[in-house]
Amino acid sequence: MTDSRIERDSMGELAVPAAALYGAQTQRAVNNFPVSGQRMPAAFIRALLLAKAAAARANVALEQLDAETGAAIVAACEELLAGDFLQHFPVDVFQTGSGTSSNMNANEVVATLAGRRLGRAVNPNDQVNCGQSSNDIIPSTIHISAALEIHERLLPALRHLLATLERKAGEVQRYVKTGRTHLMDAMPVRLSQVLGGWAQQVRQASANLEALLPALQQLAQGGTAVGTGVNAHPQFSARFCQELNGLTGLAFRPGDDFFALIGAQDTAVAVSGQLKTLAVALMKVANDLRWMNSGPLAGLAEIELEALQPGSSIMPGKVNPVIPEATAMVAAQVIGNDATIAVAGQSGNFELNVMLPVIADNLLQSIQLLGNVSRLLADKAIASFKVNEASLREALARNPILVTALNPIIGYQKAAEIAKQAYREGRPIIEVALENTDLGRERLEALLDPEKLTAGGL
Repeated sequence: MTDSRIERDSMGELAVPAAALYGAQTQRAVNNFPVSGQRMPAAFIRALLLAKAAAARANVALEQLDAETGAAIVAACEELLAGDFLQHFPVDVFQTGSGTSSNMNANEVVATLAGRRLGRAVNPNDQVNCGQSSNDIIPSTIHISAALEIHERLLPALRHLLATLERKAGEVQRYVKTGRTHLMDAMPVRLSQVLGGWAQQVRQASANLEALLPALQQLAQGGTAVGTGVNAHPQFSARFCQELNGLTGLAFRPGDDFFALIGAQDTAVAVSGQLKTLAVALMKVANDLRWMNSGPLAGLAEIELEALQPGSSIMPGKVNPVIPEATAMVAAQVIGNDATIAVAGQSGNFELNVMLPVIADNLLQSIQLLGNVSRLLADKAIASFKVNEASLREALARNPILVTALNPIIGYQKAAEIAKQAYREGRPIIEVALENTDLGRERLEALLDPEKLTAGGL
C-alpha cells in the first residue's frame, strides 16, 4: 500500500500511515482503542511535550544523553509546541490506564522529528524516554498541565470575575431589594450586598485553589516504574524540575514521596473537589441572576440581563438568560467530572493508579470550562445587567416582613398579626401597623425604612 509504511516494535511489524510522525506503538493504541474518538486534551499534550524537553535537558546535564541528541529532542518539542501538534496525537482518552500509549505517542513523534534534524535515528524508548517511565511521567504531566491551566487560565478568569462583581456592587450600592429565604419574602437587602456575597464565594474558591498549587507542583518524575527510581539518575528528579521551571515559570519540585504520587491521585482528587466547590458557587450566582431577571411581567423582574439572542423559535420577542443557563450547565458538567475523578482516584492498585488518562481529561475539562464561563458570566451577565428600580420599590412597599423590625417593640406575636393582616388585605405594612400600634407614622417610617434595615447586624 502506497499510503502506509511498515514500522516495528517489540511485538513485531505493523502498518502505519505513511505521513504519520508516530510509530508502531501509537498505531497499536489507535487500533486497540476506538472508543470515543476523543483525544487527550491539548493542555495535557502541551505539558507532556514540555516534560520531554525538560527531561532531555536534564539528561544532557547529567551526562545520560549526548548533547547533540538532547538538543534535537528539545528542538522537536519546541517545533511541535509552536504548531498544530494535536494532529500527531490520535490516541483515545479511554486507553491503557497508565497512559503508556500517550507517552509512547509523544516519544515516537519527538523521536521522528529529532531524527530528521540529526539525519539519523533517535530511539523513542532509550533516548526520548531516557530516565522516565509512563508511570511517573503521566502522573507528572497531570500535575504540570493542571497547574499551568489553573495558573494561566482559571485564576486570571476568577480575578476578572471578582473585579467585575466588586465594580458592579459599587454601581448598585443605592438599590435596596426584597430579600428572600425559601424563595419567600424576607427582610430587605442591598443589591450590593447580594453581589458582595457572590464575590466572597469567588474569592474563597480562588484562595482554595491557590492553596492547592504547592501540592500540585510536586511531581512524581524520578520515581520511574514503581517509585524506586530504577534507571533514572539520582539527581534526575531535581534537575528535571529545574529545567521545567525554566520552561514554565512555575515552581515545580520533586515529590516528597514518589510512591504516593504514582500509586495514588489524591492531589488531583483534591483539586477536582475545589473545582466542584467553584462550580457550586457559580451555579448559585447563575440561578440568582435567572430568578432576579425572571419575567419581565410575570416574574420578579428585579434586573434585566443583556439581550444576547432571540429566545424562542416560536414566541417572538422572547429573550432568555442564556449566559446564566450556560454557566449552570458548566457547573453540572464539572460536578459530574468530579464524580468521575473520585471513582478514578480509587483505582490506585498497589504501585500505580490505572485511570490516569480519564483523570487528566476530566480535570482539565473542568478547569477549561470554569475559566471560560467565568469570563462570560462577568462580561455578558454581571457587568451589563440593568436594575429595574421601580420593580424593587413596588415589592418593598408591599413586603409585610418588614414588620420584623418591630419585634423588639411590640413583640413577635403582635408583629405576626400585623403581617398576616397586611398579606390578607394587600395593604402596605405601615398602614396596618398604624392601625394596630400607637407608634405613630414618623416613628414607623423610621423603623420600617428598608435602607436602614439593610445595615442591621453589620
